[in-house]
Amino acid sequence: MAITSEQSQQQHEPEKEETTFPGAAYANAVLQPAYDNAKQHLLEPMLAIHKAHLIMLREQGLLRQKDAELTAKALLQLDSGKLRTGTYSGKFEDLFFEVEHLLLELSEEASGNLHLARSRNDMGIAIYRIVLREKLAAALAEAHALHEALHSFAVRHAETIMIAHTHTQQAQPTTVGHYIAAVTDSLSRDIRRLKAAYEGCNLSSLGAAALTTSGFPISRERVAELLAFDGLIENSYDAVSGADYVGEAATAVQLAAINLGRFAQELLLWCMQEFAIARVAAPYVQISSIMPQKRNPVSIEHVRSLLSSAAGDAQTVLTMIHNTPFGDIVDTEDDLQPYAWRSLGTLEAVYRLLGKVIATLEINEEVLRQRAASSFATVTELADTLVREEGLSFRTAHSIVSKLVTLAAERGASVADLNLASLNEAAAAAGQNQPLKLSAEALRKALDPEHFVRVRTLRGGPAPSELRRALGGQSSRQAELKVWLEGSRHKRQKALNHLDLILNEWLAESSKPE
Repeated sequence: MAITSEQSQQQHEPEKEETTFPGAAYANAVLQPAYDNAKQHLLEPMLAIHKAHLIMLREQGLLRQKDAELTAKALLQLDSGKLRTGTYSGKFEDLFFEVEHLLLELSEEASGNLHLARSRNDMGIAIYRIVLREKLAAALAEAHALHEALHSFAVRHAETIMIAHTHTQQAQPTTVGHYIAAVTDSLSRDIRRLKAAYEGCNLSSLGAAALTTSGFPISRERVAELLAFDGLIENSYDAVSGADYVGEAATAVQLAAINLGRFAQELLLWCMQEFAIARVAAPYVQISSIMPQKRNPVSIEHVRSLLSSAAGDAQTVLTMIHNTPFGDIVDTEDDLQPYAWRSLGTLEAVYRLLGKVIATLEINEEVLRQRAASSFATVTELADTLVREEGLSFRTAHSIVSKLVTLAAERGASVADLNLASLNEAAAAAGQNQPLKLSAEALRKALDPEHFVRVRTLRGGPAPSELRRALGGQSSRQAELKVWLEGSRHKRQKALNHLDLILNEWLAESSKPE
């Protein structure tokens, strides 16, 4: 169909220029997503900060008691449920101004001084810190649960012999428990970094105002106490400018995701029929639409991919902080904080899922034992035995044993075929002039994978006795973490509940007849 000149002119006419705030493109790209995030994540912390600031203003004598009571009543009457289900209309720039408007409607004269000695700058940072500490605490709780699942798994398999690998090749015998304890120690360090991020996050910016504090005699310390912060960000400029608290959390998440992803990759290899080591329980496998025999360990595949997602979101946080000015970046944080929340939420979910998978995972102990017994992975101990029994240097002993394995491989012999004759043949080929005095029993023990593991009692080794000692240390550290988690959660909950208690006590006192 031909296009008329009138239609052509309409198609090429520029869009009508917008002259009022907010522009539709700005609202759609920035303000509405920020509003939606704020009503979901930031509303409750915002109201808690209003209450804490009000209590402090009254205690410092900066508000009359009557005005404080009217503002308290307005805060308690505010319909937060309605706000959470609201939509962005453009009438207010953001949720903060909408809440302020509603408070002024409820009690304009009294609530007009609620913003005394503060700014959206110090408020915004405090709100973000309150949200982030909760998400860090949630991730830490699930990390603790995963640690317990891994620890229990290591205890169960403290004597389950397996071959460890280096460079993807069979290396030396160890135990499943020793391997899992290594994963658990790695997780312990991730927990330590997440806990450090929590401690760095749980400091109050309030009282910094825009960036220079205030001439009013407020108490920054009292507000921090009321909101269960552990202390203050000392410098007021730093309080509104520093973004490393969220960067620290992102870094901890990224490293935790990378570390755990390496373990998930190995778990998937263990589940292959060719490896035949692990069997994932039925609730965590999926079938094939065409191949009836399939038991796909899809839960672990999702663990691997979700950990990559968490690492990516964490990297986005760091990239968005990069090259921002050293000043107030609350507006930038509107965009970057959701990535931090999502990375922590993903990590939390993965910890929970993997904990369930590990708790129900079956290990094929017999296959592992047979594989270790038929492997040349024990011959390091044979070299060590030659050093002890024959007085040879380790390099000489290494050469003899290396020749022994080479000759066996050339002849298609297994480790079970090795004997004193073949050992002496290898020694002679390696330049040893005198026959070795090693007994048949000493040779048998040196090639026994259980003996290999049992004699490695040095600190951190795989010997069951040493492993159980190390696992006991893990238990003690995790018990301390559990106490800290419960204590910090109780402190936060008690503080936030106490805010309403104080305000309700004010109103109850004012309603008593004189």
